[in-house]
Amino acid sequence: MADYILRGGEVIDGTGRARFRADVTIIGDRIAAVGAAERQAGAREIDVSGKIVAPGFIDVHTHDDRALFATPEMSAKASQGVTTVVTGNCGISLAPLSLDIAPPPPLDLIGDAADYRYGRFADYVADLARTPPAVNAACLVGHSTLRVGAMTALDRPAEPAEIEKMRQSLQEALDAGAIGLSTGLAYAPAEHAPPAEIEALAALLRPAGALYTTHMRNEGSEVLASLEESFAVGRNAGVPVVISHHKTIGRANFGRTTETLPAIAAAVARQEIGLDAYPYIASSTVLSAGQAARAAKVLVTWSKARPEAAGRELAAIAADWGLDIEKTVARLQPAGAIYWTMDEPDVQRVLAFPHTMIGSDGLPHDFHPHPRLWGTFPRVLGHYCRELGLFPLEEAVRKMTGLPAARFGLSGRGAVIPGAYADITVFDPQTVIDLASFEEPIRPAAGIEHVFVNGIPVWTAGKPGAERPGRVLRRQQLQAQARR
Repeated sequence: MADYILRGGEVIDGTGRARFRADVTIIGDRIAAVGAAERQAGAREIDVSGKIVAPGFIDVHTHDDRALFATPEMSAKASQGVTTVVTGNCGISLAPLSLDIAPPPPLDLIGDAADYRYGRFADYVADLARTPPAVNAACLVGHSTLRVGAMTALDRPAEPAEIEKMRQSLQEALDAGAIGLSTGLAYAPAEHAPPAEIEALAALLRPAGALYTTHMRNEGSEVLASLEESFAVGRNAGVPVVISHHKTIGRANFGRTTETLPAIAAAVARQEIGLDAYPYIASSTVLSAGQAARAAKVLVTWSKARPEAAGRELAAIAADWGLDIEKTVARLQPAGAIYWTMDEPDVQRVLAFPHTMIGSDGLPHDFHPHPRLWGTFPRVLGHYCRELGLFPLEEAVRKMTGLPAARFGLSGRGAVIPGAYADITVFDPQTVIDLASFEEPIRPAAGIEHVFVNGIPVWTAGKPGAERPGRVLRRQQLQAQARR
């Protein structure tokens, strides 16, 4: 007997093919049928006429490692139609690391010392499975986290014994179900890691069938060299590579996506390469004087030293204090910020690139977060797709569902087909839009009507559901499902 019948909607199935009218029947945690459905006693019917029935969106670039515990309803994501998050990006994961001192930036973006309490990745995964959130989670292990746990000093290359310790921790994480390794080579804990260090770790990925994602070493003047370094890791290890939040930053580099995207396209012809992007011209990370110097505007998102600064422009704070920017930044530390460093035509070129997936890169623990945390997916659907016509709606959905499911090996997800898991988002194509702004960043989107995770409603009529049906998507289980 059916549990739910979504009746009368237009299905966009995640493959990129044209939409079609069909009913969708859910039994348990699976999609039982896609097509005309007879009425069934006991089935809960939902009229979705005039709405789009799509696979649940997959947020491939998150920092939700702690948020999955702190806010298990995951409204920031469920309200956007997101049903699966990929955690541990940019070299930062909560595990495997146990700390009794404040984590070094950027590890402090996702938690404090007390949150880094998982000496083994298996302990983190087990804790997540015991107290599941509303959405599914596929977890990466972060290279910076491995470095902090293995090294006595981070401002140098790792020594052979330290690399071996990192390899052991990485192998434990892979054995526990991690889907791959991430790096954040632009950040202090990893910037001194040479390619040989990364490749020594990446060598463990192919036997496990895992992948490599990277916040590259440079997204400015050396962006092409950083792309090549990233491709080389994948070639030498024989593993897929995902370029995180691809962009070209700084006024001197505006327009350079006309160089980077052809370079990525050429690499795609030779090896497995993917990339993700978010739909904004502003980025967000830790506050630093160097990044502030190249930004058109800087907004403080949090400050441990001066909490009242959150939500204010850095220039205004500096003026109030009678200090230059560098001294103002120093007084605010530790802190985070939003930086206006990109050009809109570049953002649009990257979003429209056929191989680009959508990832929010949201920071859920910022006091005044970047609006991408709550607005990324509806902004693509509403602003870039409907209002600007950057691509058809079917292509927008593919970038959020079928493409990331294939790239990250998320078997059974990312498609509205019989037998797939019932991760489903129902939205109104005429009204879906982001409402989160830089002034008011914590606002649910409009037009997201119903969201199901594993057959259970987690967002309906603007409110979260009561149940927490999310699952840890362990790599071994995903691979076993793919072989069936």
